[in-house]
Amino acid sequence: MTARPRRRARGFTLIELLVALTLLALLATVALPLSDLVKRRANEAELRRALVTIRTALDAYKRAADAGRIERSVDESGYPEDLRALVDGVEDKKSANGERLYFLRRIPADPMCDCEGTAPEAMWETRSYASDPDAFSPGADVFDVRSRNRMEGLNGVPYHQW
Repeated sequence: MTARPRRRARGFTLIELLVALTLLALLATVALPLSDLVKRRANEAELRRALVTIRTALDAYKRAADAGRIERSVDESGYPEDLRALVDGVEDKKSANGERLYFLRRIPADPMCDCEGTAPEAMWETRSYASDPDAFSPGADVFDVRSRNRMEGLNGVPYHQW
């Protein structure tokens, strides 16, 4: 009788599995910081868009006030009392029908603010027209906004200075 040759079992050895897992772990350690960087860049781009949106609406409100479309007293700057006025709208003085002027559909949220459950208008630091140029302080109106986050951006400039 002739003996049949034994077939070798097919599969991976322990060494091969350890090498594969080591390579997989190495790839994961490279990919995780990269995904954090991508997320941070996306948040920074969203912050830039939000700042441009709010500042553009503030400028449009001021232009409408200067054009006499928004009622204001002589001693007021012409900027809105708060960010909510940009969404709620104001009565157009030049409209015969009592129409309202709206400057924003909604106030954008600050993507860098870690304040869940906070209203978007409370996420931003506001600056009054009457405040000192060196000090960013609130007051009777809203002249400018900035992020409350003090972290440094990827460009080396803190978010609250954007």
